[in-house]
Amino acid sequence: MIKYLLTLTAVIETGTGLVMVMSPSLLATLLLGSSLDTPAAMTIGRVAGAALITLGVACWLARKDTRSRAATGLVAAMLLYNLAAVSILASTGIGRGPAGIALWPAVILHTTMAVWCIACLRRKPVDAGEDLCSNY
Repeated sequence: MIKYLLTLTAVIETGTGLVMVMSPSLLATLLLGSSLDTPAAMTIGRVAGAALITLGVACWLARKDTRSRAATGLVAAMLLYNLAAVSILASTGIGRGPAGIALWPAVILHTTMAVWCIACLRRKPVDAGEDLCSNY
């Protein structure tokens, strides 16, 4: 199942990263209900987009290497990222009141991905031939 986690993460994060690089204000509007108004905010949004593309590429390249320590480290890093995204987005939504149409679906998606990461990290391989989540 870790293969599916890495593949889905690659698709989601690469797609989101591409949107952020090309139009960071669009994603900000969808998530937060307001655009990025300064050149500095646009630059930071594009850098964040590049980071998401990087995460997506790493997940894509690791999707068939599910038994390595590197893949386990990648899933652990994804867990931290998803937990941070949930914390930041949910606190923004709660603190600001009304937000963009995609805010709460993004919180739910990141929560689901975090739970999936936890399940993969907790699962012990039965033998050397199984990946971290093969029994799921």
